[in-house]
Amino acid sequence: MTDDIPLADHDLAALVPEWIDWAEAARQLGVTVAKVRTMIRDHELAAAVPSPGAGQQVPAGFIQDGFPVKGLPGLLTVLHDGGYDDRECIAWLHLDQDLPGRPIDALRENRGAEVKRRAQAMAF
Repeated sequence: MTDDIPLADHDLAALVPEWIDWAEAARQLGVTVAKVRTMIRDHELAAAVPSPGAGQQVPAGFIQDGFPVKGLPGLLTVLHDGGYDDRECIAWLHLDQDLPGRPIDALRENRGAEVKRRAQAMAF
């Protein structure tokens, strides 16, 4: 990480530029809201409450061309297996990790190998 703030304490509303509710995620993915819930449970997507009273939402950047971003489900599984929750995963993916840039940007640009390596090192 780039600072000493615990992942869970980061302000997700400030880190993530755009959020979508589960209904919009379902529309973009071409699935039902129930399927989005299942995808979150199975770590294909992650969701968190970005600000008080907002309800659970998904970072819009997690969906690309009608699918979860390539490599995201595996990365989320690695982080969850390492004991991180969705909120911490979202924060980590949106912090500058000297890759260059944020891990989510590297994934979206199909440069996920280094992101996965760093996640594995962090999780274990």
